[in-house]
Amino acid sequence: MAQTVDKLDVTALRERFSALHQGFTFFDAPGGSQVPDEVGEAVARTLREASANLGAVYETSRRVGEILERAEANAARFLGCAPHEVIFGPNMTSLDFMLSRTAGRTFEPGDEILVSALDHDGGVAPWLELAHDRDLIVRTVELRDDTTLDYEDLEAKLTDRTRVVAFAWASNAVGTLVDARRVCELAHGAGALAWIDAVHYAAHEPIDVRAVGPDVLICSPYKFCGPHLGLAYGRAEALEQWRPYQARPAPTTPLSRRFVTGTLPFELLAGFNATIDYLDSVGGFPAIMPYERALGEQFLAGISDAVSVYGLPSMEGRVPTFLINVAGVPAADVAVRLAEQNMGVWAHDSWYSLGLYRRLGYENDAVRLGFIHYNTPEEVDRLVAALNGLAA
Repeated sequence: MAQTVDKLDVTALRERFSALHQGFTFFDAPGGSQVPDEVGEAVARTLREASANLGAVYETSRRVGEILERAEANAARFLGCAPHEVIFGPNMTSLDFMLSRTAGRTFEPGDEILVSALDHDGGVAPWLELAHDRDLIVRTVELRDDTTLDYEDLEAKLTDRTRVVAFAWASNAVGTLVDARRVCELAHGAGALAWIDAVHYAAHEPIDVRAVGPDVLICSPYKFCGPHLGLAYGRAEALEQWRPYQARPAPTTPLSRRFVTGTLPFELLAGFNATIDYLDSVGGFPAIMPYERALGEQFLAGISDAVSVYGLPSMEGRVPTFLINVAGVPAADVAVRLAEQNMGVWAHDSWYSLGLYRRLGYENDAVRLGFIHYNTPEEVDRLVAALNGLAA
């Protein structure tokens, strides 16, 4: 269990990241986080000492079995579910394609899927491709002007043909949060599956699938200081009804393993275990959340009027991810000039949020930046000063 920590000790935890001692400041956590050294060491140790597959009688095979069982238990605790409801895969998008195909085996032509205009395309494209192959209909739930989900539009679009309501819990582009429990309740009220992309949310807020109620939830440990891996929750009652895509001799128990295609990357699962140990050691999300929120508030209070923030204007209803532009300076130039000052941000057009970016009103590109718990107030001050300087 996560230890009780009244305040995040950022100085101490930063010592555990070699990447943070190279003279460069990372504000690119929305695209992927840095990794503490113990995670990389766990990956390397597994490759040295446990390069095997499941099911053999010798020691290295037993070790990978223990790694997998511990990873399932850790993931279950992280997500708030049972170990047999945990599914691992190469990344979120691959898991989404596989699980959407699996759930959709029984869908009929004319059945409907709802997605959100806030979503990353990794949570939309699987349904579009399934709809193309099976003659389904995909509808998009719209947003309010402030980038929050239009729940009335969601209710209006639910019908007796709706089979899935798929949505992002937090926007990877502008940081806006969705009331996931409300959406799950609306989906279930219409007899549909509730399907959450929690990739961006999982880096900043705790997850309890029992409290929220999805049928499927998918996230990615590389967003919260872990290795590149996909992690999914599937509600047992739903998984039991689905016929998996699987090689026939593969195990069918525990329940979730029948949805794993091929050999798992046991070294990355060992890294995932080290990631959970790391998060526990710093106090978990009870310590992380208020600290990250304070960084976001510091940023918003410090930027000048020449720095435009798209989406919500405060930390209310968002995570510390910001999409911005600097007046008179193209986004690509902002990214280059910050990099020259050893600060990392990205410039891009859509951020894979194809239903969102055209609504925001910027031309060409925008700059995305974000804070995670290893960032410091001093780093935020440097960023604010640099952005304000570019605007001046």
